Amino acid sequence: MDDIANTGSSTWVDIPSGSPFPLRNLPLGVARRADGTVGAFVAIGDQALDLAEAVGTGFLEDSPAELGLLDAGRTLNGFAAAGRAAHTALRRRLTELFTDDRYAAQLSPSLIPLDELTMLLPVAVGDYVDFYSSLHHATNLGRLFRPDGEPLLPNWRHLPVGYHGRSGTVVADGTDITRPSGLRLVDGEPVFGPTNALDIELEVGFIVGAPSELGHPIATAGADAHLFGLCLVNDWSARDIQAYEYQPLGPFLGKSFATSMSPWIVTLDALEPFRVDPPAQEPPVADYLRTTGPTSFDLHLEVELNGTVISAVGFADTYWSAAQQLAHMTVNGASVRAGDLFASGTVSGPEPGTEGSLIELTWRGERPIQLADGTSRTFLEDGDQVTLRGWAGADPTNRIGLGSVTGTIAPADRHTGGH
Repeated sequence: MDDIANTGSSTWVDIPSGSPFPLRNLPLGVARRADGTVGAFVAIGDQALDLAEAVGTGFLEDSPAELGLLDAGRTLNGFAAAGRAAHTALRRRLTELFTDDRYAAQLSPSLIPLDELTMLLPVAVGDYVDFYSSLHHATNLGRLFRPDGEPLLPNWRHLPVGYHGRSGTVVADGTDITRPSGLRLVDGEPVFGPTNALDIELEVGFIVGAPSELGHPIATAGADAHLFGLCLVNDWSARDIQAYEYQPLGPFLGKSFATSMSPWIVTLDALEPFRVDPPAQEPPVADYLRTTGPTSFDLHLEVELNGTVISAVGFADTYWSAAQQLAHMTVNGASVRAGDLFASGTVSGPEPGTEGSLIELTWRGERPIQLADGTSRTFLEDGDQVTLRGWAGADPTNRIGLGSVTGTIAPADRHTGGH
């Protein structure tokens, strides 16, 4: 796609070297200012432009995004629903504004330092679906739980396995994660109490833009028209609760207590230069899941635990693409709505140190991770802080950031106990 934000144009905005938010990114988010007002923002460098104020100047009056940006005032759902053409039009207009010195004096007062904003969820999530799309992750877990059998279950290479999560517990960056309680096996008996195996999952999230109609599946070739952008997702997991409950219907309480979502949505237009071909799929998939061209993205992800980077992995070889996931979600006629979130599932690689969860990194607790502060971990302890980061592009001089998402583990609620 011809995109002037990817031409290397200079800008009057002072952008620090190495910023995850250069001119060619322009991610969108929702934030609260110090005075308590909430609105939509676009990040550039270490600042963010208040889009409501930009609309007020008249500089966005010709943009089809104007109404959607202000819809409800607290989410980007209205703008997401406006579709790809509106997303592209706003991006083009913002690039014009940021690269023309004539606009500097009028727009500079609407630029707010990022550290003066409290980032909120960018969209109101209606439905949340979590997939299981990394071949390496699925293989690792298969070897852990079925050491004497085939790592992959028979259906895994034929369809994107997933489950519906709980959208009401998708939380914003910086939200503390309370240690969940539930039933887990202790010496072979189910015992209620706080999880002893609290884990993270390093994932990429996809946000739905233009909605679809009930009864009308989305084809893989048309998926981009229904996607708004990407973010980072940490699908916190209580492995001991999950292990006891997941048969025969799958994840429930071990997954539904919290899912952290990064605050900035990076649009598909920004990611066009970083598209790559997906891995070959064998055996051939069903017709409705077939794709052509570069449907994956050259993303790089990392996990930091208490200041130590414990995992770094690429996303490009993830087996099932977002287009295939969206096609699979709707092939039965199910509809999607603007703001719906679906995630890749844990992203893991084939080498040690590329696993996207602690259960893999520590091989179910058998190989503790050593941290820079001299401590070690198998699973998360109270007070631990986890940050996920991501960016597109291997070249440090030509990359754009997905930002980051952080959560800190809080002790279990002392009132929990089923009384």
